[in-house]
Amino acid sequence: GVHMATPNVDSDIVKEIAAKTNTPVETVSRMYEETWAEYSEGARIMDYLSVLVARRVRDNLLRWKQEMH
Repeated sequence: GVHMATPNVDSDIVKEIAAKTNTPVETVSRMYEETWAEYSEGARIMDYLSVLVARRVRDNLLRWKQEMH
């Protein structure tokens, strides 16, 4: 298949993560795209990719916020 540089970012997931982590949507969607690119290179099971990516982005943001304080 054609390797997509940027995924079709699921805006609902991005908005949800943004709300939960109190982070701007632009920041979340950029992280989501970067994380997706990382994961999709070795991914065999694309079905779970959005779940993994979303969880990873959220965890990263929450950890990042904790370190800021």
